[in-house]
Amino acid sequence: MHMKSVHSTGTGKGITGSNRRHIISRLHKAAENSKQLYQVLLQSKTSRASDGDILEARAYTSSLAGAVDFEKADWQACLKAYSESRVIYSALQTSTGNDIFKDMLASTIDPSIRYAAYQSHIPRTLAIATVARRSFPKDDQDLVSKITQLDADALTEDASASSGTKSGDTSTTPKTITWRSRTVDLQDAAIATALGTASSASDVLLQSLSEHPGKRSLNDRALAYDDVLNASQDAVDATKHAIDELVSEGVGQGDKRMQALQITWTAVNYALIRWRVGRNRVLTGEADGMPLDGGIVKQPKKPRKDGKEWVEKEVSTGRKLAFLREKVVLYDATLQSIDSVRDLPGVAADADFLKQLHSKRSFFQALKCLAIARSHELLSNRKNSLALLARASDLLSQALPSSSSPASDASEPPTLDIHPDSFSALQKMLKAELARAHALVELDALASSRSPDAESSPTTEPPLIERLHEYPSSGLVDLSNLVTYPPKLQPVPVKPIFLDLAWNYIEYPGRAKQVVKEGVKGASEGKATVDEKGAKKEEGRKGWFGFGR
Repeated sequence: MHMKSVHSTGTGKGITGSNRRHIISRLHKAAENSKQLYQVLLQSKTSRASDGDILEARAYTSSLAGAVDFEKADWQACLKAYSESRVIYSALQTSTGNDIFKDMLASTIDPSIRYAAYQSHIPRTLAIATVARRSFPKDDQDLVSKITQLDADALTEDASASSGTKSGDTSTTPKTITWRSRTVDLQDAAIATALGTASSASDVLLQSLSEHPGKRSLNDRALAYDDVLNASQDAVDATKHAIDELVSEGVGQGDKRMQALQITWTAVNYALIRWRVGRNRVLTGEADGMPLDGGIVKQPKKPRKDGKEWVEKEVSTGRKLAFLREKVVLYDATLQSIDSVRDLPGVAADADFLKQLHSKRSFFQALKCLAIARSHELLSNRKNSLALLARASDLLSQALPSSSSPASDASEPPTLDIHPDSFSALQKMLKAELARAHALVELDALASSRSPDAESSPTTEPPLIERLHEYPSSGLVDLSNLVTYPPKLQPVPVKPIFLDLAWNYIEYPGRAKQVVKEGVKGASEGKATVDEKGAKKEEGRKGWFGFGR
């Protein structure tokens, strides 16, 4: 095989007749040696080999025999030998879980089976695992029994239906794919298998996100997208490989197979971009990052040593800016993904789809402007914040009329599809933020328009809010003295006249008890004592305001 790789990748004329005969001779010799090894291992009493060792030797022998037939261009024998090797290696990989067998299948056996099936005029819609099962020599009952002991479903056609996903087959493998209003057949089994895997992964994602939505962190929810992203990427790679094969065969763009693959290429790429954007939306936080999260530092889980509760502290400005910077990076990635959709085949000619795409892009661009505006507000750049909020409002007003794209269900995982409620929530938030920023900019403008003399000698008059009952004599109102800002600590009157007038009629704590004691004592001493107390009480009242007490 080393000689073959050297000749195939070199810059010379390739494998010539003598070199090919030499390679076939070496492969034939290796196959004969592997057969002898297999015969020795069959004598289990002497060799003490297990069934797994015997099957592995049989698979290795079949792979070498298939390589010999491959060089001889005997496609039926090659397909039969490689199918035997693949079924055995698949059973060993299922029973042992060793990834070495999986690598051997992916590197040599599966490509050889696919090429031999192509030369034998077997349709590409059949998966490699299905071709291997149908080409497997089932007349060897001893071999079949040993394989079924390792994997009972190794030779059944519906193996994937009983065990989920196995060897690239899925029970939900689609036969067609739809992009907009066009539906085409899937010509390659690898594409269909990857799409079936992606469909199953999306169901798992929906179930994962619906479990404890409020208790899981953003990173944990984003990690749940990995399986569906990997499956979608496999579908893209399989489609690209199928297109490259047709191009290498000289198939033109006008061929039906090429046009079907171009539609499939657009559909699978758009599906991948949808899941990428959905992952970014999860990472931005609740409601696509509209609320300003991160306002309070999380309390530590461990209690304090003194037994008191932890005091909530506000996040510093630097951490808030870092959090907003991360959001802007995610919005940029989303915008780049949306822009890449325009380059897919057939998108530029679809006016309605481009209108929907522009609406979605305006939505995320408005979110980006909102995040940057909040950053400027934290840095006291209120004019820049107002300009960015006005820009975000304009972008959203352009997006709202064209937001007639199919709305996503609220229960589905976030993707590129945007629910109409998200547009309404963002519009409401931008309206409030814009009014607030406008008011702050006007206050700054009024504060900066004061003359230097007024700043050096501030007015002694109370603010206008405390003089609403007075009409200005000049007819002009000092707009720079509306309220006391920032508010200052001022004393509040507690009605002293009322307390002075009611002094003798209010029983204060401690005083009522003393009166009772003195009354009991006076009853024993007689009337003279009562008169003295009455005189003392009259002596204590001096004036309306209680002066001299």
